[in-house]
Amino acid sequence: MKLSELHPKQKAIIRSIGDIGELKNRLMELGVLCGEPVQVVRIAPLGDPIEIRIGDEHLALRNEDAQKIEVEAISQLRHRERKGLS
Repeated sequence: MKLSELHPKQKAIIRSIGDIGELKNRLMELGVLCGEPVQVVRIAPLGDPIEIRIGDEHLALRNEDAQKIEVEAISQLRHRERKGLS
């Protein structure tokens, strides 16, 4: 699932960060790393940008960039753990 597909207040774990050019290094400096939890805080009225929270940091990302960040929703993880599929 892509970060851009999450709804406000939905939480996920970052699985991979695609090719978003120089922005990738800046995001990594701000804590956007694989394995880190992320939450969508809100989405702008026209859908772009989206505000996310990672740790204590709040960041605004363009929808185009959020589409290149692969995440796994926390609810999916819990479902897999209950089924023993970790």
